[in-house]
Amino acid sequence: MDPEPQQHLTVNQCINQVAQKLEAANLHYGHGAIDAHSEALWIVSKQLNLSPAEALDHLDDAIPDNQQQKASAIADTRILTRKPLAYILGEAWLMGVPFFCSEQSIVPRSWIAELIVDGSLETWLPADGKALDLCTGNGSLAILLALSCPDIHVSACDISMPALSVAARNVDRHGLGSQVELLNGDLWDALPEPNEDNLFDLIICNPPYVNAASMNALPAEYHAEPELALAGGEDGMDIIRRIIASAPDYLSERGAILLEIGNEYEHFKKAFPQIPAIWMEVSAGEEQVLLIQAEDLR
Repeated sequence: MDPEPQQHLTVNQCINQVAQKLEAANLHYGHGAIDAHSEALWIVSKQLNLSPAEALDHLDDAIPDNQQQKASAIADTRILTRKPLAYILGEAWLMGVPFFCSEQSIVPRSWIAELIVDGSLETWLPADGKALDLCTGNGSLAILLALSCPDIHVSACDISMPALSVAARNVDRHGLGSQVELLNGDLWDALPEPNEDNLFDLIICNPPYVNAASMNALPAEYHAEPELALAGGEDGMDIIRRIIASAPDYLSERGAILLEIGNEYEHFKKAFPQIPAIWMEVSAGEEQVLLIQAEDLR
């Protein structure tokens, strides 16, 4: 009697198996995936050479044994190292756009990305306008801005040369070398002296803003990232104070600066009680991202 043919798992069954393994390991999420199931989808989709969104259209397909085993092995590495999955896979997705990722820079993630993609910032981005991504890291926000507004010029700067090397790979990956300019330096030091011809219509910035107490309490996944990209001093506002102090010099008359501050709302309000910030609604709420118009900084 012939043996029964071996039953391969479906993509969905493989995702569920990987998710169960991750869930049992007490991992922390937030580096491009919100929970174990999201990370499992990401792991399995990578083996299929699909985006996570594309993999959702193939849930009932059979997955070859070797791909299933690779997915399981990646989950084991994730559990053993406690590193963000993006570093293990060398890739991250933000608003459906893929980015090369390495431990030289923070994992691509920002609520600002939502505002770029949904068009909320277009009021401050005239045709042929100029935008700046301050503290660009891996370059993901600058790239999303360039892809969303192909008629603007985007400057992107960072203090970290290793991070900028990652950003350069991402700019090349998306064919944006003529639209996105990368600059190295400590905040404003990366830029030429401001004059009426090189002011920005919009500055976006996801700076280091985690306060000292929160830094000490971060799980291992966050400590795998460059501390330089996270730590914002005692109240999280050290870098933000320097940004706000000089921003008026670099903004056009009707320009604005958009800042992500994460969970530091109370610290921001205490540090800058005089600034009439416009709080922007994102999926995490209305206290994570703020916009300040140039006229309110002068």
